[in-house]
Amino acid sequence: MTDLGMMRYFLGMEVHQFDDGIFLSQKKYANDLLKKFKLENCNPVSTPLAVNEKLSKADGDAKADVTQYRSLVGSLLYLTATRPDLMFCSSLLSRFMHSPSLTHFGVGKRVLRYLKGYVFSLGSGVFSWNSKKQDVVAQSSAEAEYVAAAAASNQAIWVRKVLTDLSHVQMEPTVLWCDNKSAISIAKNPIQHGRTKHINVKFHAIREAEKNGDVQLMYCRSEEQLADILTKALPSAKFNELRSKLGVLKKSFKEEC
Repeated sequence: MTDLGMMRYFLGMEVHQFDDGIFLSQKKYANDLLKKFKLENCNPVSTPLAVNEKLSKADGDAKADVTQYRSLVGSLLYLTATRPDLMFCSSLLSRFMHSPSLTHFGVGKRVLRYLKGYVFSLGSGVFSWNSKKQDVVAQSSAEAEYVAAAAASNQAIWVRKVLTDLSHVQMEPTVLWCDNKSAISIAKNPIQHGRTKHINVKFHAIREAEKNGDVQLMYCRSEEQLADILTKALPSAKFNELRSKLGVLKKSFKEEC
């Protein structure tokens, strides 16, 4: 074997190692992506999506080049490895992979304009995130939140098992923050048959997880919900606030800390 020294670049990811931690970024990959779509000299925007932007499969616009569109969306999805702020827009655009229009392609180019001029990295603020369209039809916002909480509890239990294997046993339950009091009530109260009897049994596993002390559902105000950046388009100020709380920072800022 050959000792190549400390890792600095691997599969499009740049690794900057400091005494107080490791900093990951994809600056070169992002710049190459801008050059590929001839947007290296474009005017930047402050958010990846416009607020209240609505996309549909049948928008009446002309069809875009499928190969180019899929290449763009695939590249954006790879960027989410260190850029959770791109998760929602990437998953939204991926819904139109089979038949994209010029409107969809234009929205994808706006995401690239958001990349222009910034060098962001992911510190140790977050290490696992997910944003996807639910595969069940919810009959209320509370039910939708309950299903999402169930998925989060499964991930929490898996992470706890990994930490146990690493000899870091978690004595306290993992706190899951939820901004819907009705969803929390459903998880804590198994008697509400009228409101919950139609929900798939597998989602009720969160009740068992809370009973066993693996997770604990806690309420947080919608204004403090970090996951909003993964589920909707936000105004610039709110987007920047949540992005910084996730730990997505400029490399220069990290070096100054």
